[in-house]
Amino acid sequence: MSAKLQASIEATKRVRLDITGIVQGVGFRPFVYRWATELGLLGLTFNHSKGVTVELQGTAQAIEAFVEALNETPPPLARIDSLSQTEIPLQACDSFEITHSQADAKAVVAVSSDKSSCQACLDEIMDPSNRHYQYPFTNCTNCGPRYTLIRALPYDRPNTTMAEFAMCDACAAAYQDPLDRRYHAQPVSCPDCGPQLRLLDAGQMPLAERNDALDLAVELLAQGKTLAIKGLGGFHLVCDATNDEAVQRLRRRKQRPAKPFAVMCASVEMAQKLATGSDAEWQLLQSAERPITLLQKSPSCDLLSPAVAPGIDRLGLFLPYTPLHQLLLTRLNRPLVATSANRSGEPIITHAEDIFALLGEVVDAVLDHNREILNGCDDSVVQMVDDKLQVIRLARGYAPLTLALPQAVPQETLAVGAQQKNSIAFGFDHNLVLSPHIGDLFSLEAEQYFIDTLATFKRLYQFSAKHLVSDKHPDYASTVWALAQKDALGIPCTQVQHHYAHILSVMAVNQTSDKVLGFSFDGTGLGEERQLWGGEAMIADVSGYQRVAHLSPMALIGGEQAIKDPRRIMLALLFERYSPETLKNLPLKALSELPTSLIGNLHTLWHKGVATQMTSSIGRLFDATACLLNLMQTTQFEGQAGMLIEAKANEISAVQLSRSGIVFSLTEEDGVWQLASLWEQMVNALQHWQDKPDGISLIARAFMNALAQAVTDCARKHSALSVALCGGVFQNRYLLSETRKRLSMAKIKVLDSHQVPVNDGGIALGQLWYAIHQDKEAQTSTENAFR
Repeated sequence: MSAKLQASIEATKRVRLDITGIVQGVGFRPFVYRWATELGLLGLTFNHSKGVTVELQGTAQAIEAFVEALNETPPPLARIDSLSQTEIPLQACDSFEITHSQADAKAVVAVSSDKSSCQACLDEIMDPSNRHYQYPFTNCTNCGPRYTLIRALPYDRPNTTMAEFAMCDACAAAYQDPLDRRYHAQPVSCPDCGPQLRLLDAGQMPLAERNDALDLAVELLAQGKTLAIKGLGGFHLVCDATNDEAVQRLRRRKQRPAKPFAVMCASVEMAQKLATGSDAEWQLLQSAERPITLLQKSPSCDLLSPAVAPGIDRLGLFLPYTPLHQLLLTRLNRPLVATSANRSGEPIITHAEDIFALLGEVVDAVLDHNREILNGCDDSVVQMVDDKLQVIRLARGYAPLTLALPQAVPQETLAVGAQQKNSIAFGFDHNLVLSPHIGDLFSLEAEQYFIDTLATFKRLYQFSAKHLVSDKHPDYASTVWALAQKDALGIPCTQVQHHYAHILSVMAVNQTSDKVLGFSFDGTGLGEERQLWGGEAMIADVSGYQRVAHLSPMALIGGEQAIKDPRRIMLALLFERYSPETLKNLPLKALSELPTSLIGNLHTLWHKGVATQMTSSIGRLFDATACLLNLMQTTQFEGQAGMLIEAKANEISAVQLSRSGIVFSLTEEDGVWQLASLWEQMVNALQHWQDKPDGISLIARAFMNALAQAVTDCARKHSALSVALCGGVFQNRYLLSETRKRLSMAKIKVLDSHQVPVNDGGIALGQLWYAIHQDKEAQTSTENAFR
């Protein structure tokens, strides 16, 4: 007797499973089909805007086995947030089927992020007997683009930018076969029916098409040319990373003098020649997300141009994540600089026309293709700190990031994030969603990308905000937009203090509303009474915060000018103790080349308080310290000071520091960390150690130890509370690791940031976490009033 007939005879029940989460575009229905048929179950499954529905008819034992398999071993790229089971009447049926998707008014299903090529697809493009041989757009259910090409939910081909490509008979057969790994892989295509490459010169004239375009692109890269190459979520600027002249030329053309470039390697074996790492770091590099992973430079690394990452000891490496990248790297067999094609701080470019308009003087040729990128998405940047993931830029592979909530959000809420590293977050139903990285909102292009991203999520989820949340800074573009919407549409708008939102973001990803002790260390953000904060300790929960400690304020002589010219901050701190005359005779290398007139003029401004702002920012303290240690004179990119100080600190060991006897302390008095005392300790040590071997390294390490100990001492006073370490300063690998170690020794729990950036990229999620809890409190109060 057949399994189907047996199931029909023995059927004791029929159940409906309603499943939410990342369950579309990840091979979920074929997985369901295979398990159902293997267990002899009858019924059907289909996609809809809220997820996937499965109806199963058969024995109670078989249904139980199916549900257990689904929960314990879902498809590799799937994530089940909820699974509800309802018994329904038996129906006449003799098979298990995958039926057409159903569209609903409201979308709840989580949109899947783009994933790197799977090994099966990579094997096919290298197999001369396979119809996908050398085809740069090969993909299947287990890999390829998703978010970047989706127009609407449910995730079906007509709702993607692949709708214009009619499948050939071979692709259609694979697409319609539930046992094929390309079953309902929406971007499925082959050389006969799919997207194709074209290579354009700097004058926008066509040079070659299809495989000829790939061949010529490889030849140009080997010659030291710079190409713009279209990937999944946008273009990269690409050149030979081993060719110093090519890398230097790219720096000059892009006007990027020092900020490190990311490097793409053909294989993990190639990456291991350039960097060192733990097993966890190599696994992260090879993960399905294929992020740019920050790794320690190999001491013997002389293959790369020194201009790739000048002055720092870290490399941002990543592996090919599309067949196109793999074909390029395999043919060249050398590492490539692959940096986002954009102007500084702006969104990644997604159209060839914009490459020519905005970066026409940078590139020698453009390798384009005709699969439209509907939703731009940059590369994710991550690192491991003590073998724990820290996401620095949330984008391709990780975003959109959806967090499932046990309780429904009271009303649809939109948080618009910060000015720099902007992202947006919105809450609806049982979901919190954090968008991919948008960028710094300092240009019309960036603001338009912000608007486009809002439109994307409104389109996907039919989302209409009933509550807006923004930063308190009145000049942030995101705040201006939110207030304009409030006035135009009558939507309430809540504002959340910047550093409090940092702490709330860590609370959100840990789904806690209880009190925590948060350390919010960053550049500068607007605090209370228009002060500039950035070195704050707060006891916080979802109702508010209490500032329990902060760095004593330092002067930014010239305001914003001091951020670009941190010598001004260094001098302001020195002026607290030394007169200009004394400074001239102070034996510090950092002062030796400073003009006497500059010191005098800045002292006058500092003394009179003219054009000077005060800030408690730890980020600005790092800038001043890097100047004091003579590691830099001007800031060429954000976070440069921290990278330089960390690189120096890593040159020596804890044992060497201990033997030197150098110990600095940042003491707290009445809730204020006494910066003047720390600065005096460093100046005194520098006079003695600056000319000794490893002297600067010892002071750099001792400086960060002092910060780590100050955090720990403060946490000891509130030892019952879990600690959140957040703000961009805690992207410093050494500082974060040392602080965690000391807190662990003090038996104080530290909350993990998981996949949410601790920098301003996580601000929107913190804003959202605050707003939905305010709405819950208001809802509860209203309900109590009517009882």
